[in-house]
Amino acid sequence: MTDRYAVIGNPIAHSKSPLIHKLFGQQTGQDISYEAVLAPLDGFAATVERLRNEGYKGCNVTVPFKQSAYQLANRKQHLSFDVVHAHAANTLEFKSDGVHLHNTDGIGLIHDIQDNLGVYLRDKRVLLIGAGGAARGVISPLRLTGASITITNRTVDKAHDLAKRFVVSSCSYEELAGKSFDIVINATSSGLSDEMPPLPNGIFAPHALAYDMMYGKKTPFMKFAREQGAAIVSDGLGMLVEQAAESFFLWRGVRPDTRPVIEQLRKQQ
Repeated sequence: MTDRYAVIGNPIAHSKSPLIHKLFGQQTGQDISYEAVLAPLDGFAATVERLRNEGYKGCNVTVPFKQSAYQLANRKQHLSFDVVHAHAANTLEFKSDGVHLHNTDGIGLIHDIQDNLGVYLRDKRVLLIGAGGAARGVISPLRLTGASITITNRTVDKAHDLAKRFVVSSCSYEELAGKSFDIVINATSSGLSDEMPPLPNGIFAPHALAYDMMYGKKTPFMKFAREQGAAIVSDGLGMLVEQAAESFFLWRGVRPDTRPVIEQLRKQQ
């Protein structure tokens, strides 16, 4: 019998997750189906409950519901370490004793940066833009690599709150003037609306990596990074595939090979 999974978001039509998990299933011989589900902005919990009642085995969670997902666990032991720290989740397992929550974003990002892009994080100066669920999910794993992290956000109080929680640095956009970083990660959804975070000139150190978690198009952030001389500019497609592989492993107990999937998706861009 085919096991059913889904990804929940709003918007969701752009998602490549159904194709990724289809390729994972074919590669590993797993009998699964996977679809994209649009949830109303005020209907995330109801959508999850509907999927559970219809017999789905689990789901992924994307913008803007990762922090909403944190509220779903009915027992503390159903929260993974990363979820406890981030207060955000992107992977749900539906089990008989409730919804089990995980966050695979951080490990997915690290695998993409280090294994696929060849940029090692230890001792690097990292600027993380954003304070939502996407940013929350990667701070703790980034810290464990030995990177030095600074968080910035339009609402600077949110950046300061996150910095206190994770014991990292924070600052306003204005305070970035005169500073430079080895790795700049855009964890906001600004690319979806073709907006640009208000970064100052000179933010990229020599040999810097500019990384946008959005994927599927060249964002204003990526264009700015190229104009500013960033050595490597990448979208988040590799992260998407790597975090999906971690979710797939949690659900199925089999770890797929991500490289051929990333290569196939790149050819379609």
